[in-house]
Amino acid sequence: MIALESYLSGHYEQAAGYKYFVPSKIDDEWTWNDPAISRLLERASRRLGELNSYSRFLPNIYLFILLHVTKEAVLSSRIEGTQTHMDEALLPQSEIREERRNDWQEVHNYIDAINDAIGKLDSLPISSRLIRSTHKRLLSSVRGEHKMPGEYRTSQNWIGGNAIADARFIPPHHQLIGDLMGDLEKFLNNPNVNVPDLVKIAIAHYQFETIHPFLDGNGRIGRLLITLYMVQEKMLDKPLLYLSTYFEKRKDLYYDNLNSVRVHNDMSHWIKYFLLGIEQTATLAIQTLTKIIQFKEEIENHIRTHYGRRSSNAILLVHRLLQNPVITVDDAAQICGVSYKAANDIVRLLCQDSYLEEFTGQSRNRLFSFKPYADLFLE
Repeated sequence: MIALESYLSGHYEQAAGYKYFVPSKIDDEWTWNDPAISRLLERASRRLGELNSYSRFLPNIYLFILLHVTKEAVLSSRIEGTQTHMDEALLPQSEIREERRNDWQEVHNYIDAINDAIGKLDSLPISSRLIRSTHKRLLSSVRGEHKMPGEYRTSQNWIGGNAIADARFIPPHHQLIGDLMGDLEKFLNNPNVNVPDLVKIAIAHYQFETIHPFLDGNGRIGRLLITLYMVQEKMLDKPLLYLSTYFEKRKDLYYDNLNSVRVHNDMSHWIKYFLLGIEQTATLAIQTLTKIIQFKEEIENHIRTHYGRRSSNAILLVHRLLQNPVITVDDAAQICGVSYKAANDIVRLLCQDSYLEEFTGQSRNRLFSFKPYADLFLE
């Protein structure tokens, strides 16, 4: 049994010219006497339950998941230095400037990795196998493609600094990764460890980031692990909560709180920070979904009132835009099953009412953004 008040985060071991950190194993019972943790846990769990209940009664919830996933991909990648913004991520690759296509691809790899991992949860629990396959998809054909995609590292890495000599943190030796990741996997799937799920994933996220098992992509995989665990344990029916917004807002605080566990054994503070993030992020997700429902009802009512015989096709097009808010006239014609001219008339009406906005400035192959809807995810 591990008591938070007496928890020791690990120890250092000597290598050739440097010392690396070996975290203590975590697959055990955890206890605490701090009532603040229990209060934050109650608040976070309640708000997460509200989000989950909200999503169950929301018609066509899958219409909105892509935008949540895209926002997560953009923000999680931004923490690692990728510069793609939300509006760019929604564009086809052909519309991205050559010098920014690598960043665009990294974001889309993250979207693919999220969707693939969530799909595999039906048949595969969170495990080294799932984590490695998700990592392989994440680094496919991007800057990390030569850094052992899908495989745990076989050399030493470090965090911060230009070289290992001035590194801010040096994770455990690569020969220890298999044992440490095995312990992490057991902890996440051990039914005999009576630790509340949100506390369990808070500890597991810290542990994963400390092990840093890959040469690249650890931060993105570690943040994705949070959502995967909540879906696996049925805390969320749908992947609608991601903490990258919370972490990215104050990246320095995120890294400081992780490092405080290693330096000061202060897992309690990390757990409090994490639970507060769950509560705040779930609250924002509920607010966003509320605005989306209101917006969807308003635009459908407006179309029914003002678009006459075009109403049914216009609403069909809007439902497609709720999944991906970027479209061409050719896309609209295909979705609605009408001629190019008829589709262009619908697009023109939506532009006149400021629902769609043409942003390429081209006479042909024009791209239109469902900007009022996309903006709801940026508030």
